[in-house]
Amino acid sequence: QVQLVESGGGLVQAGGSLRLSCAASGGTFSRYIMGWFRQAPGKEREFVAAISWSGGITSYADFVKGRFTISRLNAKNAVYLQMNSLKPEDTAVYYCAADLGSRLSTRTAEYDYWGQGTQVTVSS
Repeated sequence: QVQLVESGGGLVQAGGSLRLSCAASGGTFSRYIMGWFRQAPGKEREFVAAISWSGGITSYADFVKGRFTISRLNAKNAVYLQMNSLKPEDTAVYYCAADLGSRLSTRTAEYDYWGQGTQVTVSS
């Protein structure tokens, strides 16, 4: 069983930055594809970014390309999401997820473990 704990959320003004962290325990972290998703009130959970086992391959949703960067540090069992140029529409609960599969996926159903989420609020 893998446990995921997100941190780093908060309130920021539009144009600002936040760095989310996700700490993993209970498994072989370097074997998991890791992803970030978000869910705004009244909306479905949506894909934000994903990163391969080694960190060499990444995937982003179009609405964050050029603004967000996903990275991982396997030695620390951690994955990060650097968010720059934040917009009010980025306001959501952000979730970290782990996938035991072998290919990056944007689908929530492909991910096996989820964190509890961290709130990001961007004011205009």
